[in-house]
Amino acid sequence: QVQLVESGGGFVQAGGALRLSCAASGRVFMIGAMGWYRQAPGKQRELVARITNTGNTNYADSVKGRFTISRNSTKSTVYLQMNSLKPEDTAVYYCNALSITIADYWGKGTLVTVSS
Repeated sequence: QVQLVESGGGFVQAGGALRLSCAASGRVFMIGAMGWYRQAPGKQRELVARITNTGNTNYADSVKGRFTISRNSTKSTVYLQMNSLKPEDTAVYYCNALSITIADYWGKGTLVTVSS
C-alpha cells in the first residue's frame, strides 16, 4: 500500500510560479515511477510530467520548458516546479505512483488556479 499527499497548490496570476510537492509513504520501495497529472472541468485527465527510478523524465508538450519534475529519493517526495503559468494550466493536479507490480496509486489532488 502506498499513500500520496499533495501540497503546494494555490492561486496565482499568469506568469507566476508554483511548486507542487507529493509525499509518498507506505511501501515506497515498490514504486517504479511517479508523475503528475491534471484534470480541468469537462476535460480528460492528462499526463503533465513523470519520472522513473532511473531518472528518465517525460513532459506534455504544453508544459515543456516551463515545468520541471524532480524527486528526492531519501524523502520519498516528488516535486513539480511550474513556471510561467498560464490560465490554461488551471486544473486539479494529482500525484501518481506506479508500482513495480503495475498497481496505480493516486493522491487526492491539489487545485491550481491561474488568473489572467
